[in-house]
Formats: sequence, C-alpha cells, structure tokens
Amino acid sequence: MHRWTLVLVVLGAIGGCSRGGDQAIEREFTDDFERAELGPNWRNTGGPYEIVNGELHVAGARNHPLWLKKTLPADVRVTFKAKSDSPQGDIKFELFGDGVSYAREASYVASGYVLIFGGWRNSKTIIARLDEHGANARERRDVKVVPGRQYAFKAERRGGLLRWWVDGELMLEYDDVQPLKGRQHDHMGFNNWETPLSFDDLRVTQL
Repeated sequence: MHRWTLVLVVLGAIGGCSRGGDQAIEREFTDDFERAELGPNWRNTGGPYEIVNGELHVAGARNHPLWLKKTLPADVRVTFKAKSDSPQGDIKFELFGDGVSYAREASYVASGYVLIFGGWRNSKTIIARLDEHGANARERRDVKVVPGRQYAFKAERRGGLLRWWVDGELMLEYDDVQPLKGRQHDHMGFNNWETPLSFDDLRVTQL
C-alpha cells in the first residue's frame, strides 16, 4: 500500500471513533433493536454487544460502554427495558457522558452520571456523578434485581435534578448544583461489567 494511502486509511479509522459529527436529538429518538447489527447510531468502545432476537445483549464488557451517537438535550427523558440473567444483578447505564470514554484499567472513572441497579453483587443501587466508587453517590440497599425479570427504566433530568424510576417506583434522585452539561456531557450509553444483560425499546425524548 502506498505511504499516503496508508496515512489516509489510519486517519479515517481514527475519525470513525470521533464524536465530532454526532447529530443532536430533536424531539425524540427510538430504537427497538429489531435488526441483525448494531448499526450506525451506536459507538462500541470494545464490549461484546450484539443484537439477539430483537434485544441488545452484552456480558463481560468490563466498562466499555455502547454509546448512542446522538447528543442529548439538557432536559431529557430516557426510557428502556432492561434485564439481568444473573443473581448478581448489576444493570448499568450512563447519562450525560462524553460518548467515547471507556475503562483503560481496572478502575473506571466515567464521564457522566452512572446509574446501577443491583450493583456490587446485587447489594446496592446507585446514581453516581463521574465515579461510581466515589463518596458523592446516592444509594439505597433495600431493592434487588430479580434474575430474568424485565424492568421498565425511566430517567429524567430537568435543570440540575436527575430522577430515576424502575417499574414506576422512584429509585433515586440526584440534585446536582453543578449539572454535567455541554459538549463533554451530552451522550447516553449502555454499560456492563460481567453479568449477562439485555436492553430493549429505547426512547429518548426532549423535555
């Protein structure tokens, strides 16, 4: 291959990992995963994400999120269905991240808010700002993920207040005096550590 052709190929590959051309969500975006491949609306940072029987499946992503390549409005509602097939639970997603970040070592500091239902071997549920192991997380320990049960998730942010419901029950809220907004905080993604998870029927709505 010619030297300059090789350079262009490399630059093209790097550009394919960029978030610079991501389109803003205007009013609403939906994805029912009724197809064979992830498709152009998703940026996989290295996890084993795949579509099986009309659902998004993953296990063992080790904090390599699947980012939606659409930028979120500042005030937004995100709904989807989620299920864990493990007694360890650990259903995880991220809001208002940068759309490209992933774990580069065992310790992972996110670029947005991390929401985990039944994390830490199904012992606690949290909303964390940037660091899921940090002291600023909101948490509760009185709910657990039932393996094989599909849950309806809803998260909304208005101003600095992020609220999260599961099956209509308010799980947690995070009132952030310095809400994560702007170019580095405008994406959502599904994430995973080890447990087998499935997601379906995503809807993102501008408020």
